[in-house]
Amino acid sequence: MSILMQVLRDSLKRAPKEALSPARASNPLIQYLEMHPDGRAVDRWHHYFDIYHRHFARFRGTQFTMIEIGIFNGGSLPMWREYFGSKATIVGVDVNAECVKFAEPGIEIMIGDQADRVFLASISDRYKDIAIVLDDGGHRMHQQIATFEELYPHLRPGGGVYLCEDTHTSYMPVFGGGYGNANTFIETSKSLIDKIHAFHSLDTSVLAPDDFTRSTDSLHFYDSVLVIEKRERTPPHRVSYGKEAEFTYVAPSLSGRRQD
Repeated sequence: MSILMQVLRDSLKRAPKEALSPARASNPLIQYLEMHPDGRAVDRWHHYFDIYHRHFARFRGTQFTMIEIGIFNGGSLPMWREYFGSKATIVGVDVNAECVKFAEPGIEIMIGDQADRVFLASISDRYKDIAIVLDDGGHRMHQQIATFEELYPHLRPGGGVYLCEDTHTSYMPVFGGGYGNANTFIETSKSLIDKIHAFHSLDTSVLAPDDFTRSTDSLHFYDSVLVIEKRERTPPHRVSYGKEAEFTYVAPSLSGRRQD
C-alpha cells in the first residue's frame, strides 16, 4: 500500500471535493466514516464505496468470514465490522507484523506475504466459510494473480464475492504493469471472460468449460475494480414463452417463414 500511496497521494490531495449525492449519502459505509472523523485512516477512491455496498449488502447481519488483504492503518477493519454486524468474522491480512495490534473481538489478524502461496493456502485451511475476499494488498501483478488463484477456489460456492481493487496498477510499470503486458492482472482477468462463456464454445480443444466456468456467475469490471460473483452453474438452456412465432430462426439477422 505504501508505494501506491506515494504514487497517488498528491493527485488525491489535489482532487476537488465532491458533494455527496443522495444515493452516496445513504451509503452506510460513507455514513460510518463521516460519523468517525477521528478514526484510523481509510483511504480509497470515492467510487469504491458504491461498489462495495452493491456487492456486499446481502451479507449484512449474516454469519460468514471476510478476508481483507492489506491492512495499512487498520481503519477499514472496524468499518467492515460495523457494516456487516457481530455475526461476521473480519480477517485482516498484512505482511507488516505490527498490524497484529488491530486485532479485537470479531477482527482477527494474519501476518504473511500474499505472494506466498503456502501462506495463502493456510488462510483457506484456517477459515472454512469465506464469503468475501477483498484484495487491497501490495497491488503488484504477481501478488494479485497469486491471491486470486489460491483463494478464489475456496470462496463460498453458493454466492461468494471476490473483489480486487486498484487494478489500474496493471498499467503502471512501478507495480510490474504496463498496457498490453501479458503478465498483468488485467490481462489475466480478460481470459476469464472467455472462461465464463465456455459452455458455448464449439471447439473445446481451445476453450472448454472448467472449474471457473462451472463456479462463476458473473464478472463486473469497474474503473480500478474487478468483482467476481461466485455461484455454481450448469450449461444454460433456452426457454420459449408465448404463442408459436410466424417466423423461425435460421441464422443471425436472418429468418424464414415457418412452413406448415
